[in-house]
Amino acid sequence: MTPGINAARKAAVPHTIHEYDHDPASESYGTEAAEKTGVDPARVFKTLVVAVDGRELVVAIVPVTTMLNMKLIARAAQGKKAAMADKQAVERTTGYVLGGVSPLGQKKKLKTFIDDSAPGFETIFVSAGRRGLEIELAPRDLAALVNGGFFPLHQE
Repeated sequence: MTPGINAARKAAVPHTIHEYDHDPASESYGTEAAEKTGVDPARVFKTLVVAVDGRELVVAIVPVTTMLNMKLIARAAQGKKAAMADKQAVERTTGYVLGGVSPLGQKKKLKTFIDDSAPGFETIFVSAGRRGLEIELAPRDLAALVNGGFFPLHQE
């Protein structure tokens, strides 16, 4: 089990684990997850770590079918600018490798912002902590587990 799955279990949050064979040649981990689990891609969310104002790392959870809008995540985090965080900083801070970063069970708990499209689904899929492993849970349960909220974050 991963720290992400353990966090959901410990909190007794209803969830389902979906495992699939990850193809290392895949261009997009999120799109691959949607295809291999047979779920609507709009329900599969990617976990992105962003540096706000060059110092604070925060987590943005957005549908794999969209792009994170840097102005919107900066605004949600009450900053001026945002940029994708350095790969090494992401892995060191979260304890996960890129492509398998889960919003749950991170080494250092980061402020988390979830795209406001998530509550439109009964359940959504996020990484469970490694490539080829997804956890399905209710958006409000995810928000409670990460102490996060819902914000407009994406551009089509």
